[in-house]
This record gives sequence, structure tokens and C-alpha cells, in this order.
Amino acid sequence: MPSKAAPSSSITPYLNRAIERITQFQLDNGMKFIVMENHDAPVVSFVTYADVGGVDEPDGKTGVAHFLEHLAFKGTRQIGTTNYAEEKPLLDKLDQLFTQMKAAKAEGKTEEAEKLAQEFDKVQSQSLKFVQQNAFGKIVEASGGVGINAQTSSEATVYFYSFPSNKLELWMSLESERFLDPVFREFYKEQQVILEERRLRTDNSPVGQMIEAFLDQAFTEHPYKRPVIGYNKDISNLTREDVQKFFDQYYGPSNLTIAIVGDVNAEQVKQFAKVYFGRYPAKPRPPQVTKVEPPQTKTREVTLELASQPWYLEGYHRPALNHPDNAIYEVMASLLSSGRTSRLYKSLVEDKQVALVAQGFNGFPGDKYPNLVLFYAQTAPNATVEQVAAALKTEIERLKKEPVSEKDLERVKNQLRADLLRSLDSNLGMARALVEYQVKTGSWRNLFDQLQAIEAVTPADIQRVAKQTFTEENRTIGRILPKSSK
Repeated sequence: MPSKAAPSSSITPYLNRAIERITQFQLDNGMKFIVMENHDAPVVSFVTYADVGGVDEPDGKTGVAHFLEHLAFKGTRQIGTTNYAEEKPLLDKLDQLFTQMKAAKAEGKTEEAEKLAQEFDKVQSQSLKFVQQNAFGKIVEASGGVGINAQTSSEATVYFYSFPSNKLELWMSLESERFLDPVFREFYKEQQVILEERRLRTDNSPVGQMIEAFLDQAFTEHPYKRPVIGYNKDISNLTREDVQKFFDQYYGPSNLTIAIVGDVNAEQVKQFAKVYFGRYPAKPRPPQVTKVEPPQTKTREVTLELASQPWYLEGYHRPALNHPDNAIYEVMASLLSSGRTSRLYKSLVEDKQVALVAQGFNGFPGDKYPNLVLFYAQTAPNATVEQVAAALKTEIERLKKEPVSEKDLERVKNQLRADLLRSLDSNLGMARALVEYQVKTGSWRNLFDQLQAIEAVTPADIQRVAKQTFTEENRTIGRILPKSSK
């Protein structure tokens, strides 16, 4: 990357050209589309954005949004089965046996539970004979599709892949079918896959355990406190009916937004969208998160003793993405903790040598609602977490007391601008960014306004926001200490 990105005036024509190529429309059922024409190559990227994530889950059903994302690849009545009429009674029987097994275990009827488990395994084997493994993905790949994947976060579930541009109608057909008529087959098999995923990422990972404990401490009310993957007990108890209910409530057309970027004609996209996605019956908007995190009044702490290198974390509450100070937080967090030119890296890793890693996240664990600026460091072999904490405090206090130099500020702005433009350089990157800003802020145009907002940040802005944010009352501390140390 060049040491200095182009000044903002030179990217204005680029932004204007980009904006001119964007069309948006809404179907009668409430589903929204954003289309950006880019005829540089005969390819097109598609992003389906469901405005639902971990924060929307009912208590006791954590992990259901992520579970649903896994099952959305299992097909429909037409795709993924050799004979749905014969498969369906077996799927229903599995649900019945699972409920009976749970009841028998709860009542301590071990022998009955074992018999039911044997019958369950037998019926599951029969049902799997009808399954065409990864049928949806195979259709996509056989037609030249690439990058088929999905992600669930605290606040969204995003499905995406790319196709040659002559496959626009095939995408419309497949994607509309996928969320019009899903069959959540292989449910109990996938349940074990997700429990194993949780074991790897959280239960057997010191950092994973800390992040879960840290968020539970940092948030007292808001559902950001819960893990997206879910708690073990909740994942184990989820039923196919739970997933179906969640799907019915949150996957209505008014809660879905689609971004299409590439070699397409916006008018043709609109015609196909009416034909394929116009089939969805309108549904009321699902309930939104109403819990508000109360202001923090004192430092919170969590310390875990684990078989791990020592780590130190500090988090501070900040407002949501659509807050007027968002660009200031972006610049401030980047200045402190983004990459090898950041203040934390230079101070903690290079100069004082108290840390091997010193970085941060801005907008953690999500940014649709008020969230956290998080800093974290892995302690160097001959240093302590207390030394890391002291070095971090020095840099935070410096930010509050000393105005940032114009040189440092310009470097960070250039870096942020270059990072944003680089992320928009691909069809998929542009599609993901457009749809995220549309849903979270109410307009995709705010994505481009963010560049101007970054440019407008002053040293005084940074000092003001740093003083507001980095207080002991607003802080949560996390420490991982090696098990042997006391």
C-alpha cells in the first residue's frame, strides 16, 4: 500500500460515479433490493441479508440464529432429497423421539431413554438415505458459482456467493426457493456439528472462554452479553420446531434485504425479483430488541486462570454505528490499535516490550446497538498483565491530554480511507457494505458519507470523545492468568 492515500478530493469523482450506478427498489411484500451495475467483468455477487442475529433470540434459545444459518444449506422439498414424501414422516418421527428421549432422561428413566435412543438412531439412518448431500452447493458450483458461504453475527445473518452474470435468473430461482420453502433436514446431525464447533472455539479455547465471560460482565441487560453460537445447554435442547418458529418470525420479506453488484441490468433484476421473490407473502415486521444497556457506574473485572499465556483486555462502552461520533471512534480506535503503526503496537510491543500482540476492535461484538471499543494484548514472556495495563493506561491518558498531531491524524485518515476503498474494490465487498449500511443506518448512502465524516475529524474531536469514553466507570477489565500463577 502506498504510504499516503489519495486526498479525499480526488476520490469524490470515484464516489459520485459509484453512487450513480446504484438503484434501489422495494417489492410490494416489503423486500428491499440494492443493485449496483459494474460491467468491468461478466460476474455478479449476491448478498442476502437477514436482519436477525444472536441478539434477537428468545431467552433459553441462544444459538438458534446460527443453527438456522447452517440448516439454510440443507435444501427444500425439491432440493436435497430423493423423495420428500417418504422423507417427511421420518423427520417428524425423529422430532417425536427426541422429545420423548429428553422427557425420559429428565425423569431418570435410563432404560427407557436408551431404548428410545436406539430407535432414534435407526430412524435417523433411514432418513439420511433420502438426503442428497450438499445438493444446493453442488447446483451453485456446477453452474460456475464461487464463494458460497454464510455468517451469523450478533445482529445479522448474511448469505453470499458469486455467479457468472448469465446466471442471474438461476440465482433468483435458487435463493427465492431456499427461503420460501426450506426443509430443516439433518437437524440432529447438525446439532452435533455445532456443539463440536462450540467446543473448539469456546470451551477448549482460553481466548474464546475469556471473550464469553468478558461480554457477560461488560453487558448486564443487552443481549450482546450472550454468545452468538449459543450456550451448550440451549444448543442441546433446541428442536426443529424452535428453528421453524424463529424462521417464520424473522425471515419474512420485510426483514430481508438483498444486494446485487456486478454485470447486471437493474431493470432486469427488478423484473426477475418480482417474479421470484414476489411470491413471498407479506408478514409483519418482527419484534426489535428493546433492552437498553444502562450506563456503567464502576469498573467491572473478570479473571480466568487457564492453561494459557497471559492476556489482558479492556473494553469501554460506545454508541451505535449511526451515532454522529461514529467516525471519531473509527479514527480514535485506529490511531490506538490498528496495525504496526498504531500507538499500542509501538509502545507495548516495540518500545516497552511488555506485549507480543497489542490490538483492538471498534464496534464489538456488533455495532447496530451501543457496543464496546475493545483493546487486548498478549503479555510478553518476562512481563506481567499489570505492566500491560499500566502501558495501556499511559497511551489512553495521552490521547485524553495531548491533541493528536496533524501528521498522525492524516496518516490514520489515509489508512482508514484506503482500507474502506479496498474493501469496496470487489463486487462482494461492495455488496456487503451497501446492504449493511442500508439495514443498520437506514440508507446505503451513509457508507459513502462515512468517508467525508472521517475526513472531518479533528484533534479536538478525538480529545472530547476520549475523555467521555475512557473513564474508570465505563471500563471492563479481563485477565487470563496461567493456571499455576496465583
